[in-house]
Amino acid sequence: MKLFTTNTLRRGLMALALTCVCQGVFAASVMQQNLVDLIEESDTIVVGTVSKVTDGFTDKGVPFTEVTLKVSDNILGAKGDTYTFRQFGLTQSREVNGLTYLGTTPDGWPNWIESERVVVFLNAPARLTGLQTTVGLNQGKLRWADGRLANSENNVGLFKNMSVNANDLSKDQQAMLKGEGKAVAAQPFVSLVRRAVDESWIAKGVMRHAN
Repeated sequence: MKLFTTNTLRRGLMALALTCVCQGVFAASVMQQNLVDLIEESDTIVVGTVSKVTDGFTDKGVPFTEVTLKVSDNILGAKGDTYTFRQFGLTQSREVNGLTYLGTTPDGWPNWIESERVVVFLNAPARLTGLQTTVGLNQGKLRWADGRLANSENNVGLFKNMSVNANDLSKDQQAMLKGEGKAVAAQPFVSLVRRAVDESWIAKGVMRHAN
């Protein structure tokens, strides 16, 4: 890990303090996102397995967690067998040059565990820092376990206030769209998202917010 001068660390800590306050407010006030929002706001959508999680600091002293996914399905944006991104915050606090950094992943943001399988909706990288956040923070990371998917909010609001006007949805997909606050079957969900992206459902009004 790069060693910083004391002045650089102090400036980093001041910036970090301001960032944490702003991020904390944002995390506390983030709006509920449904599937239309997740897809529409995403720059990258992938299905994959977390293969590596590390953390560190940018050259300007901003803490980050770096996540590498072994990709099984590139739905939007990504290319190749792996995808790596950096999210704000360390995995745990640490001491550097006698100064303690407390800038861990803020409440309401997703945490990452090696070997977990996920479906991830990611915003575009930030222009200044290159850091990426999941759309709707913890709403944009769905964990795949036992053939089912759920985010840390147990999918509350995921299909609320939206409609899909496609006549050939499977029975599982039809039932999924009527559900609320529970894990969903993984394969029907991924298939639905892929069709929505590939066939431009949102632009065409096939998938939209309910009036």
